[in-house]
Amino acid sequence: MTLDTDDEILNDFLIEASEILDALGEQLVQLERTPDDKDLLNSVFRSFHTIKGGAGFLNLENLVKICHRAEDVFNLLRQGQRRADSNLMDIILQVLDVLNRMFDELRSGQEPEPAPDHLLAALEPLTYPEGEEPAHLSPPPAAAPAEPAEPTPAPSPPMPPVETADGDITDEEFEALLDAMQEGKDNKQPGNGAGTSPVASPAEATQQGGDEITDAEFEQLLDELQGKGASAGGQSAAPAAASGQDELISEDEFENLLDQLHGKGQAPQPQKPTGGETVKEESRAASPPASKPTSTGEAAPPEAPAPTQAKAAPAETSVRVDTKRLDDIMNLVGELVLVRNRLATLRSRMKDEQVSKAVTNLDVVTADLQAAVMKTRMQPIKKVFGRFPRVVRDLARTLKKEINLELEGEDTDLDKNLVEALADPLVHLVRNAVDHGIESPEERQAAGKARAGRVVLSANQEGDHILLTISDDGKGMDPDVLRGKAVEKGMMDEDAAARLTDHDAFNLIFRAGFSTKTEISDVSGRGVGMDVVKTRIAQLNGRVEITSAPGQGSTLSIRLPLTLAILPTLMVVLGKQRFALPLANVSEIFDLDLSRTNRVDDQEVIMVRNRSLPLYYLRRWLVSGDAPAGEGVGHVVVVFAGNQRVGFVVDSLIGQEEVVIKPLGNVLHGVPGLAGATITGDGGIALILDVPGLLKSYARRL
Repeated sequence: MTLDTDDEILNDFLIEASEILDALGEQLVQLERTPDDKDLLNSVFRSFHTIKGGAGFLNLENLVKICHRAEDVFNLLRQGQRRADSNLMDIILQVLDVLNRMFDELRSGQEPEPAPDHLLAALEPLTYPEGEEPAHLSPPPAAAPAEPAEPTPAPSPPMPPVETADGDITDEEFEALLDAMQEGKDNKQPGNGAGTSPVASPAEATQQGGDEITDAEFEQLLDELQGKGASAGGQSAAPAAASGQDELISEDEFENLLDQLHGKGQAPQPQKPTGGETVKEESRAASPPASKPTSTGEAAPPEAPAPTQAKAAPAETSVRVDTKRLDDIMNLVGELVLVRNRLATLRSRMKDEQVSKAVTNLDVVTADLQAAVMKTRMQPIKKVFGRFPRVVRDLARTLKKEINLELEGEDTDLDKNLVEALADPLVHLVRNAVDHGIESPEERQAAGKARAGRVVLSANQEGDHILLTISDDGKGMDPDVLRGKAVEKGMMDEDAAARLTDHDAFNLIFRAGFSTKTEISDVSGRGVGMDVVKTRIAQLNGRVEITSAPGQGSTLSIRLPLTLAILPTLMVVLGKQRFALPLANVSEIFDLDLSRTNRVDDQEVIMVRNRSLPLYYLRRWLVSGDAPAGEGVGHVVVVFAGNQRVGFVVDSLIGQEEVVIKPLGNVLHGVPGLAGATITGDGGIALILDVPGLLKSYARRL
């Protein structure tokens, strides 16, 4: 069945459920470590309960079924009738995977497919207390029908009265009430001959109709909870057994039950009855005595005065906004930034004090507006970090390793586009740390380490950049082993490998097809992954650095800009054309006597701090028919492309400028080395350079 993806209720449910599922992955892994954490058990139970409730309202039966089974399991866990061990958590984590699959189907407009039968079968025994044989798995032999016995309903669970300041029922009371209704349904046996009143109460309707409650029944229940037909009587609620006739709770008993929940006389004023309700309300109000002796002989307190009007609910402080609207607002702010840059250029030419003050004020307001809009696009990186406890947990069980994952700086904010783009690269890096870095428990013990390895994933903001680190206390990397692998795989000869510094040797792991694994597995060892990581991070204008020490562990550091919406650049000139280099790729700038360069393997290089630096003339690549003479003094911009460090020779430097990336037209679309275009402060057009693309397309052609 196809669903309406524009349905507002469905979309709200998807948003709320997605947040719950994101948190569940981390909570379940933590619960495996601390199975006696009552707060955590209750939180997980409420998560499944909430998803089940929303799915039931939308008639998503397959989703309700799997959530109901999981809810039953956690109900036993929080009551202490079962314990969350690794085998149980394996099954529950499979449930989480199925739920994520179902919600993917919902987002695509399709009704979710049912959960696998083997998973439901694995869940079934877990819904019974530990050590008890599920009765329905071995059904008793059929017996001759007998005369119906007098029903003996189970007593309702005790629910002490809770008085609230405004008379409203709390979430806990409402859930307890629903649990009581459900328990009454579970205890009901066929053939009781229970009679019902012409107008069934919501409790009765729920018992008769199964787990599902209709809209009309739900509205009626809310009416009774909030005051319509609220009992003024003071008698305690009697269980259904008191009548001796049926197990269904009567309307009067239901009203008395509400009195217990609210505290006597604490419900809001009842609405004015109409028609046939008048007689019922009057007779019910007249039936209770004025006071009733208590067990100690003291008179019950007098009737409470009519409750005052309920307090007004607090105003909404947040609103959900479609991300496309945020992108549109950000684009408009980008246009405003371009206008500001243009006015700043005109200000210096006009030399008018009043105009200068106005432009200065506009500059301040634009900067504040830009910062405010950027904050609306920011998301905590916890959205990415939250998936890694599950990744590490499953991987450790597969590899038979013991690993503790530590997350730091989860509240660090990052542009939402970067948050989404970082997910896959970080998964590769964390899996690599677990598989390559951390040794087996036996190897760690032999080396004098703790059996459990340690992986730390951290994030923090440094100026207009964010620093992500993935570190482990494993065996580290041996640069000599890496050099030998490079020679063995034919990537370089022995002399070239010997000239590599330790830092360069570590960077070999980012070469396509490079792997130190001797055995191929489903986890790693196929020579793929790390080169994809380097390419992806370079596309985000970031760079990766590696430090490692044999026997002590490794650390990978990733530096990324906070946002990709507005790009800080270095404006340079080639011939008569302006170009913009992303500032995130720029390392340093210096002047150079171009006659003092050297050539190594037909590549022009210069020595910078005793390290050779490849040198490229951008005019040879980007300005047609205009090659430099290679003499005099030139400006060298040292840039990073992933882990590669090179020098670009440019004709002149203009300075730093914030730009907004505009797509290229049809003529330039697809030209390698160009990321887009922008409008400069003087109204001209500058092309934004893609440093990794430039090197990939042109560097080998010289």
